[in-house]
Amino acid sequence: QVQLVESGGGLVQAGDSLRLSCAASGRTFSAYSMGWFRQAPGKEREFVGAIRWSNTRTYYADSMKGRFTISRDNAKNTGYLQMNSLKPEDTAVYYCAARVRYGLAYAKTEDYDYWGQGTQVTVSS
Repeated sequence: QVQLVESGGGLVQAGDSLRLSCAASGRTFSAYSMGWFRQAPGKEREFVGAIRWSNTRTYYADSMKGRFTISRDNAKNTGYLQMNSLKPEDTAVYYCAARVRYGLAYAKTEDYDYWGQGTQVTVSS
């Protein structure tokens, strides 16, 4: 199995940046993709972006493009979500997820096999 642990969340002001990390452990990590999602109170879990692990191709929800960047460090089995120009509406619990079965889908929660516990990001005005 794969265990995922997010870190890097916190309380920041609008306009600030955060870099979230997602560390994978429990097996030799060779996922097909790592995804990032967020969930604000009372709202559906929302796709943020994803990275194809092998070739680092990235995909983003339209509303995230230009501000968020996903990357990974294969040697560390860690994925990253760089968040710039944060806005209060970015406030949410951010989750990373791993797809370990073969397949190209990446934008829905059901496309992933393992999930982290989430890390809170709060952006004040």
